[in-house]
Amino acid sequence: MYRKLKNKVIILTGATGLLGEAAFKDLKKNGAIVISVDLNLISNEQFTSIKCDLTDIQQVDSMIRTIVENFGKIDGLINLAYPRTKDWGVKFEDIPISSWQKNVDMQLNCVFYLCQKILGIMKLQMFGSIVNIASIYGIVGNDFNLYTDFEGTSPAAYSAIKGGIINFTRYLASYYGKDNIRINCVSPGGIIDRENQHPSFISKYSEKSPLGRLGRPEEIAPAISFLLSDDASYITGHNLVVDGGWTSI
Repeated sequence: MYRKLKNKVIILTGATGLLGEAAFKDLKKNGAIVISVDLNLISNEQFTSIKCDLTDIQQVDSMIRTIVENFGKIDGLINLAYPRTKDWGVKFEDIPISSWQKNVDMQLNCVFYLCQKILGIMKLQMFGSIVNIASIYGIVGNDFNLYTDFEGTSPAAYSAIKGGIINFTRYLASYYGKDNIRINCVSPGGIIDRENQHPSFISKYSEKSPLGRLGRPEEIAPAISFLLSDDASYITGHNLVVDGGWTSI
């Protein structure tokens, strides 16, 4: 357990998602005060659950202001939210430029704005830690053989956004190191989600993976908790890859 997370105020965006729920449980287990932020939440009176559309700047400003007013500090931020358009996942040649622009705006630009505003607070505090969630497909090219049996694909914008997040994280780590603020990435590999994954994808991914399977959400969450904790006090600008060896081959 990362006891050095005890009583740290951590903002978790995308808290209702598959990985978000696992991250929430792991942070709570390690003693953190977790502020869940998501469009699909109902705000509570303790301000530990805040409904917020992260694509709306005014809502984001209000959310941050509410947390500071009620908790007096922000120790950590996890950028896990994953807003996307309804046509997310169409094949490359069919992507409207307007869809590409909107997805970059909703995902990459949301991370920028949250980081900018919260890093301003952390700079005044002279402490803080941010974990941005990237992906193996921000590091390596896609294996499109995984999708051939069901005419699927991997979203083109995903690779651009996640690759951008990884290097943006390095930029921020360099920029804010002097302020005692750490910024890191976690890049998960494939995560099992049988309700939304074709059996052929699961089978082919597992065959290629050195560990012979996809990961589980609860195997990613501890990496996030570790990087936020004081146990990682000398780690910044790092991309922690949790992928069962996928990017090693």
